[in-house]
Amino acid sequence: MNMVSRVRLATSKDAEALSRLNQEFNGGDKRPSAEIIESLNKSNELIAVAVISDNVVGFGCAQSFQSFCYKELQGEITEMYVKEAARRKGIAASLISCLEENLIARGVKSIKVLTGRGNEAAINTYEHCNYVKDDELLLKKKY
Repeated sequence: MNMVSRVRLATSKDAEALSRLNQEFNGGDKRPSAEIIESLNKSNELIAVAVISDNVVGFGCAQSFQSFCYKELQGEITEMYVKEAARRKGIAASLISCLEENLIARGVKSIKVLTGRGNEAAINTYEHCNYVKDDELLLKKKY
């Protein structure tokens, strides 16, 4: 069984792999590497990658933000994807841990996650990492 050689924050060298993985995850056109590099350099977003044998096999994204409503900085894990062939090896949990450590280092005291109601694998992974379901409901509007 392949082992994750490491989980780390993404760099501009990961742009092509992130573009490919994002297309697998979200579909549609591949995001140009230049746009991903620009986002890595200018955004407050944290992007963690999982690497096996020098190949990026998964990523997770998180944001931290301040609201006047709360004293503490807020955190959210916004995206999580692991290639199918690399699943069930603890990679998602390692990505979550990396994102949590970096969010905590920023001063975040609580982290929320949004995932599909029917995505049992993701829900189980987050619950395994001590996340608990709450009673909030997501409403969405597209333009």
